[in-house]
Amino acid sequence: MPANTCGFTVIGHRGACGHAPENTLLSIDTAIRLGAHYVEIDVQHHDGELWLMHDLTLDRTTNGKGLLTAHTAAALRRLDAGGGEIIPTLPEALDLIEQRVGVNIELKSWNGCAAAVAAVLRDYIADGWPAERFLVSSFHLPELWEFKQLLPEVPLGVLYCGVPLDWAGIATELGAVALNISAEFVDPRLIADAHARGLQLNVYTVNAPEELQQLRALGVDGVFTDYPERALALG
Repeated sequence: MPANTCGFTVIGHRGACGHAPENTLLSIDTAIRLGAHYVEIDVQHHDGELWLMHDLTLDRTTNGKGLLTAHTAAALRRLDAGGGEIIPTLPEALDLIEQRVGVNIELKSWNGCAAAVAAVLRDYIADGWPAERFLVSSFHLPELWEFKQLLPEVPLGVLYCGVPLDWAGIATELGAVALNISAEFVDPRLIADAHARGLQLNVYTVNAPEELQQLRALGVDGVFTDYPERALALG
């Protein structure tokens, strides 16, 4: 995950979900138009497809009900993901992005998700996408480890909610390039340890301008935000 030239990477959270329904093509395109350096999307593997969906259930973000995995691909395609948007698949999202920005793909499921994402990205890399334009991340570290065995050239990001006992060592152990941590657990010692290990330290999910400014002053490398324009306004 190459740092932005200004040294502060703005990552559109689920696209730009402060402006458009999360994890939809409209949200992704909005983040790109607002100037985000990366877009972050969540993927789940089910019925032969990789669906952009954060929750394991459909209720919050679509007009569907129950577990995503309880529905067929055809049924999922008929759902409204907000404002008439469909639930897109990973290839549809990548075709829309067209290398305009970096892509952070979060593995949300563990039923072959890593292998399915690796297969898709392998094809896009073969078609000319630089491997370093991707960042694959997850809270589910065994899934990240599996992905690394399948497609080691794609950078990894470890997601963590808390402060690891070994500071940033958890990311080093996996051979990751980034540690992505919740804003409530930002610790200057963790930032320093990550940087000493050659890692980037990115923080999620930050929307308040004053908090964005504080984190940048602390020396974090990037932020996930629902409003990319707010972070970009820092200069």
